[in-house]
Amino acid sequence: MKVVLNKDIKGIGKKLQIVDVSEGYARNYLIPKKLANLADNKNVSEAKTKKEAEQFKKATEKQEAVELKAKIEKIYIEFKEKQGVGGKLFGSVTEKEISEKLNQKLNVDINKKKITLKDPIKNVGTYTAEIKLYEGVVAKLKIVVVGM
Repeated sequence: MKVVLNKDIKGIGKKLQIVDVSEGYARNYLIPKKLANLADNKNVSEAKTKKEAEQFKKATEKQEAVELKAKIEKIYIEFKEKQGVGGKLFGSVTEKEISEKLNQKLNVDINKKKITLKDPIKNVGTYTAEIKLYEGVVAKLKIVVVGM
């Protein structure tokens, strides 16, 4: 019996996929729990439309991420921090501070969890942070730390 899945089901298939399962499994488990619908013309065309809309949304989000990446890689962020002997900072520059400055400069909302630093920024100098914008789209942000 062919059914259209409403959710991902381990060992059977992904959401909106048309799969062939045994009739008992479909009638006694999948359909009553609303995990699947019978694969008639209406449900198949509905699933196809939803799938196309989902693909369009993902493509749009990826395009926006690529455009944001280009903007981020053109700029740099400067921090003026108090320093001690040898250019060592009192404290460090964190992902949260980087996120706040970037949000102010570009007027976009980037979560601090998406920013990755190879090493903590504890000295004066130039650094690079990686920002994961979307699956497969990573921007490199230049950070300049100067002492006061």
